[in-house]
Amino acid sequence: MLSRTADNLYWIARYMERADIAARLLEVGSRITLMPSTHGYRNEWDSLLQSSGTANGFSHKYGDPVQRNLESWLFFDRDNPSSVASCITAARENGRIVRTALTSQVWDALNTAFQELRQLERTPRSELELSRLTEWVMRHTAMVRGAIDATLLRNDGYNFLNIGYYLERGDNTARMLDVKYYVLLPRIEFVGSGLDNYQWTTLLRAMGAHRAFHWAYGGEVTAAKIADFLILNPQSPRSLITCLSGVNNHLTRLAKAYGRTMPAQGKATAMLNELETTNVEAIFDEGLHEFLSRFIRDSAELGTAIHESYLSGDLR
Repeated sequence: MLSRTADNLYWIARYMERADIAARLLEVGSRITLMPSTHGYRNEWDSLLQSSGTANGFSHKYGDPVQRNLESWLFFDRDNPSSVASCITAARENGRIVRTALTSQVWDALNTAFQELRQLERTPRSELELSRLTEWVMRHTAMVRGAIDATLLRNDGYNFLNIGYYLERGDNTARMLDVKYYVLLPRIEFVGSGLDNYQWTTLLRAMGAHRAFHWAYGGEVTAAKIADFLILNPQSPRSLITCLSGVNNHLTRLAKAYGRTMPAQGKATAMLNELETTNVEAIFDEGLHEFLSRFIRDSAELGTAIHESYLSGDLR
């Protein structure tokens, strides 16, 4: 497969997953704002901007993080490369470029999302409830993913799509977990309070993992259980270890197909080995925020290694 074709497929998946996380961040923010304001809390919308990595761009254009402006920034604003509108448009353009590498079902799912997005952009904002927008995004991103899984050959193109999905999903899970620590009360005595548990429950619901979590653990919702579920539990579809296992699996398939192991595989294997040999206690000893920040940096480095290994046109 040509590196530029692989690159377009990889970014279709990353952009669609990124659109999904933008919608989920908005849902987290809207749910948290339903809680009564408490003195000492960080602004919940500012926390979402920090976690999305777009705080500077938003501040330059809008100033203070007001909910309506942030909704526009994360959903419709084309100046934000990580907004839903920017990601779906970019994914559809990448799909158009590699149309012959996609089945008609995958292309239809991408194109339908793009065409409906244009209709939403022409609809007055007063007629668009945030819940309708977030549900729309999650439905269409799931449809694209479902079409890929149901119709594509399990060849190198399928591998590059899944590498993009898993890498982006792992990064996004880490960012969503980190949102909790941007909005956590500043005093230690509030940890374990009703509000603390409500925030954790909100996070699980926004990630579509609330029922799965209770199936796996039951009982009380605690920070340690959720950290284990979203970081170390291989049964959790969004956990960091599941995502890294997926990246490793598809990099291994590529290595067998091309007859050589690339540096990206070594980086991914090292990250997976670290997760397989740690536990929640060690993560909290390091500090959850510090652990997640390090994971996000390592994921960025892994993305760079994948690009240099397969997508740059310069196999080394």
